[in-house]
Amino acid sequence: MLNYNQKIKLAVDAIVFGYRKNELNVLLIQQGYGQTAGQWALPGGFVQDGEALTEAVQRELLEETSVSVQYLEQLYTFGDQLDRDPRGRVVTVAYFGIVNPTGMEIAAGTDAKEANWFPISEIPDLAYDHKDILAIALKRLQAKLNYQPIGFDLLDDKFPFSDLENLYRTILDKDIDRRNFRKKILSFGILEETNEKRKIGNGRPAALFKFNKEKYKQLEKEGMSFEIKLA
Repeated sequence: MLNYNQKIKLAVDAIVFGYRKNELNVLLIQQGYGQTAGQWALPGGFVQDGEALTEAVQRELLEETSVSVQYLEQLYTFGDQLDRDPRGRVVTVAYFGIVNPTGMEIAAGTDAKEANWFPISEIPDLAYDHKDILAIALKRLQAKLNYQPIGFDLLDDKFPFSDLENLYRTILDKDIDRRNFRKKILSFGILEETNEKRKIGNGRPAALFKFNKEKYKQLEKEGMSFEIKLA
């Protein structure tokens, strides 16, 4: 006879990427209580009775960082490591999303002592198995960047083309052929050049572009395949 008196807890965690100062960042919180007090971790917590997973991850993210993300994609379920959480057997469902943090105010709340953005190159030691979760989320982001125009969500509404180049180079951690990259991106017809320009360094003012999301959606319905392959 099966015993359904399980002692397994269900949690959610959020990996939120942002692009700041020409670097890919992730939003982390510093634990305020318990055995992991003082350690940095991904925002997250236990799912409440009667609460959907998507509701739980949005709630935890908002409570612990004051950040609201329109879309979070389910990444993976982590639970094979039985001792991944000192509070007992905890299975967590991880979600990841991307935001443009420009002008975004973050503030720690509930059981979070502090909340802050960290460059991927400067991630501190993380509680639980959150380092592994972050690594998997980064690989997913890098993969999606090659077949979906998600990079535009990380930039300002209007941006010089060099910002897009640098974003791809930074996230994918590889050099790109600038001429071929520009030719490929512009061939999709989803970027519009504006009449505005921005001074960058000592060079000539650069034209600003904007992403036409509606046109992309229409082209996608018509069967357009967005695919970027970098050497």
